[in-house]
Amino acid sequence: MKKIVPTITASNPEEYAFQLARLNFASRIHIDITDGIFAPSRTVNLNQIYWDHGEVLKQIDLHLMIQKPLDWLNQVISLAPDLVVLHAESENATENLPRIADHLHKFGIKFGLAILPDTTVENVAELVKIADHVLIFGGHLGYQGGVADLSQLAKVNQIRAINPTAEIAWDGGANLENIPEILSAGVEVVNVGSAIMKNSDPEKYYQEIMKII
Repeated sequence: MKKIVPTITASNPEEYAFQLARLNFASRIHIDITDGIFAPSRTVNLNQIYWDHGEVLKQIDLHLMIQKPLDWLNQVISLAPDLVVLHAESENATENLPRIADHLHKFGIKFGLAILPDTTVENVAELVKIADHVLIFGGHLGYQGGVADLSQLAKVNQIRAINPTAEIAWDGGANLENIPEILSAGVEVVNVGSAIMKNSDPEKYYQEIMKII
């Protein structure tokens, strides 16, 4: 089933609260966390985020664009998200990410692997094999908005050949105009940031996207 997932990218707690409230209609939310090192921008940190499932039972995906995810593992587990997406380009990823994935699974948390544009699928094949979710990054790291690099869609079939069961996601520059192409390439989950968040009526825009899929 194809899924559209609104994204929160907030630089401070006030902005986070505002964006979270605007997405009260969504059943799945993607939350970006950056450390100002791995990604040039800095968002709220893991000590500043929260969510309330409320009337709509939400699935929470945490996308950690951080250099040393191992340092934050206990905090991540205490938040109990459904999915944690970590970067193949983070520090000592080949050694650390399998250990992190195994630990997350013990707590019922899925492990996602994000791949930046300059990283080839072949070079991170061993990490792709163990991922529950593989995110193809085709945007501007740590920021909402920008133009989607649709050439990255070539990675879909490469990922599928290595891990047939992984959920494949897209992040970066998705909007009404390019989402059909992204989905037709085999992507199952499209994370949508500024196109939804900066719209005057986020829920209406979300519903417009849902009509085309």
